[in-house]
Amino acid sequence: MHIYRTHNCGELRENHVGEVVRLSGWVHRKRDHGNLLFVDLRDDFGLTQCVIEPKNPIFDHVDSIAPESVVTVTGEVVLRDKETINPSISTGTIEIRIGEFKVLSEAEELPIPVFGDQEYPEELRLRHRFLDLRRERLHHNIKLRAAIIEDIRQRMTEQGFTELQTPILTASSPEGARDYLVPSRVHPGKFYALPQAPQQFKQLYMVAGFDRYFQIAPCFRDEDARADRSPGEFYQLDVEMSFVDQEDVFNAIEPVMHGVFQKYSDGKEVTPAPFPRIAYADAMLQFGSDKPDLRNPLRITDVTDAFSGSSFKIFSNAIEGGAVVRAIPAPGAEQNPRSFFDKMNEWARENGWPGLGYMVFTSGEAKGPIGRNLSKERIRMIQEITSLGDGDAVFFACDEVKRASELAGAARDRLGINLNLIDSDCFRFCWVIDYPMFEYDEEKCQVVFSHNPFSMPQGGLDALNKMNSTDILGFQYDIVCNGIELSSGAIRNHRPDIMYKAFELAGYSRADVDMRFGGMLRALKYGAPPHGGIAPGIDRIVMLLAGEPNIREVVAFPLNQRAEDLLMNAPAPVSKSHLRELHLRLVEASDGDKETNS
Repeated sequence: MHIYRTHNCGELRENHVGEVVRLSGWVHRKRDHGNLLFVDLRDDFGLTQCVIEPKNPIFDHVDSIAPESVVTVTGEVVLRDKETINPSISTGTIEIRIGEFKVLSEAEELPIPVFGDQEYPEELRLRHRFLDLRRERLHHNIKLRAAIIEDIRQRMTEQGFTELQTPILTASSPEGARDYLVPSRVHPGKFYALPQAPQQFKQLYMVAGFDRYFQIAPCFRDEDARADRSPGEFYQLDVEMSFVDQEDVFNAIEPVMHGVFQKYSDGKEVTPAPFPRIAYADAMLQFGSDKPDLRNPLRITDVTDAFSGSSFKIFSNAIEGGAVVRAIPAPGAEQNPRSFFDKMNEWARENGWPGLGYMVFTSGEAKGPIGRNLSKERIRMIQEITSLGDGDAVFFACDEVKRASELAGAARDRLGINLNLIDSDCFRFCWVIDYPMFEYDEEKCQVVFSHNPFSMPQGGLDALNKMNSTDILGFQYDIVCNGIELSSGAIRNHRPDIMYKAFELAGYSRADVDMRFGGMLRALKYGAPPHGGIAPGIDRIVMLLAGEPNIREVVAFPLNQRAEDLLMNAPAPVSKSHLRELHLRLVEASDGDKETNS
């Protein structure tokens, strides 16, 4: 018999009855029923109930063991009594009558109990993550993550993609977030950067003649934590393809996303391929966001013309100053009390907007302050545009285009929840396409890249030379599921002349481009195929499929919101000798620096 186990804790069934077996695992919990002591033994595979009688010579030894101690149990497999069968576990029809009991590692008093579903502060959980990972929900999430990654790998290789690796120590790249820098010991004053994404290297694979690349790639960004984003590091399904257009990329990714979500969605409906394509401009108008949640049926419309020159001066005067008016429908909202509408207005003000006007349609009229200041013709115009009728309400966001879209989008999300319109039993995918290649940065007072700087502009060099830069669209796209962006992607710029011009419009000189992207440019000058790719986020995919609202619940060892590893105590100070090896000296921030960085 094996020293530790003949079976795992999820393996034994009725056909094993009568066998003497050996299991090893953690003492999940103990239950003393007076004439019997039950010990639930747990490992990675499941849980098995073990039982011992008080007359057994080792009873006191078993009874004294602390929860979460690691033990080995040897005994006979017996059937449970019918009234004690547990159908919720795979081993629920049998139990082990303990004959031998050996403690392999005794546990001290636990800072976090493993048994049960009680919630604990995040700091306590992260500091003792090894215990937190033993708990059923989190343990399941990490195993689900492993299964999803394995499934994705299989689907990618079946499509002819080759899994290749890219460097971790590389050069800084303008990906839109801060780099993590690594000082070089042998090159004083110079730094490596941890890759925000393997962008340039995966393109170089295409230039090198590899046709279809993928990698479950670690990426590193020094940015603040959010519910759907971990600080520090994350993983993505990094993909690149040669001799493709935008639709080819979509056709390769859609079967993978649909297949994975269908397999692990627990019966929820998944958008079939082809996924809807929504232009960026339409997304911002209809949803107020480039991450539209299609589970919400509400659609925003533009009603600026209905208020232009009207007697409702708050809106008409703003329109003269360049504002727009967006309408957010609230079907059937008339049945709600007045407080429903007041709370929506209060919510808008609490979040930094001047307010959220509304009107309620009833018997061909419009109730509310706005309705009283509009002609019947204008009210009918609004009804026609919004497709609303009696009993419905409509809220209005009036501001400059960007802020009006933000308010309308946030109000749409809130109304979807408050009116119980969100379909929670599905995964709704879409592509957002036709992103602007450039945007004007008010703080920097210059044109900057709005998305991936290595993207091919629609219209190529001709568009860069002749069009207003902020009117140029890129072959750039995002894949979105249930209002969460899973990935950005693009058809790449494979021509040096177009790349130099694109970076010139974003304020980079030819020398800047040569210095920062010399390796990429040299490669493109020796024959590069048209190519494109995408990189769906693994963490976000698992978060959606696990039904978790926070991405840290699907990452085994995440950093906290302050980018600290409480378990390993990182980041941590280093010795002066180590700093000297790296040619570094720490300088305390001045009061001015502290104020700037706060």
